[in-house]
Amino acid sequence: MGDIDERRAPLLDHLIELRRRLLWSIAALGGAFFACLYFAEPIFAFLVQPLIAAGQGKIIYTDVFEAFFVNLKVAFFAAIMVAFPVMATQLWAFVAPGLYRQEKRALLPFLMMTPVLFTAGAALAYYVAMPVALRFLLGFQGDVGGIQQEALPGVGNYLSFVTKFIFGFGVAFLTPVLLMLLERAGIVTRAQLVAGRRYAIVIAFVIAAVLTPPDVLSQLLLAVPLVLLYELALIAIWFTERRRSRARPAVDAQPGGDDAAA
Repeated sequence: MGDIDERRAPLLDHLIELRRRLLWSIAALGGAFFACLYFAEPIFAFLVQPLIAAGQGKIIYTDVFEAFFVNLKVAFFAAIMVAFPVMATQLWAFVAPGLYRQEKRALLPFLMMTPVLFTAGAALAYYVAMPVALRFLLGFQGDVGGIQQEALPGVGNYLSFVTKFIFGFGVAFLTPVLLMLLERAGIVTRAQLVAGRRYAIVIAFVIAAVLTPPDVLSQLLLAVPLVLLYELALIAIWFTERRRSRARPAVDAQPGGDDAAA
């Protein structure tokens, strides 16, 4: 028990600490929101680039307040991205004092991997998946049964499309972190994950079908990385199991056995 922070504060002190961390997180999110609101138009101009690259040169709004609320949504969307490191740091600062030293060493790499993997998924969505999906969806323009069919995307619908893609791909790319945390917590084992590989592949394609348009290429762009990330998680778990198995004899050889690991 020596590794646990000695400040065993009563419940009220823990609640005060939680409130302080939440206030810092809300302040960071609020500050980022107002900063991003000032740059809402350039941010939306960046988000609309895949639509322009797909050949669509016009975007409309049909509700008087739609463009204004889109700016608010864009600012909030960007603020979450900007403020996430601060919010994650505050969460870690609240949780870390109650963890053992070994638990801190185990969880900190996962916390650091989260923004990297999320950014990788979001980049794949923005630079690869969205252009492919938009070219497919805009391909229905033209003469249909003697009537001219033209795409006029609304700003609100397009923003929902973009955020769904970016958040969907970003969260999906956190699969290795989730699986490694579940294994570390003893909820699942590597053997169970290996046995469930076929079900994981099916789930990956179901997730891709839900988050992407109904064209095969867009679905493969999400499903294939999900399957590869699942395999990557299995390899990472294998390495961590080997490291723990090598460390266990050294720990058991210390005076006190398992008590020394605490």
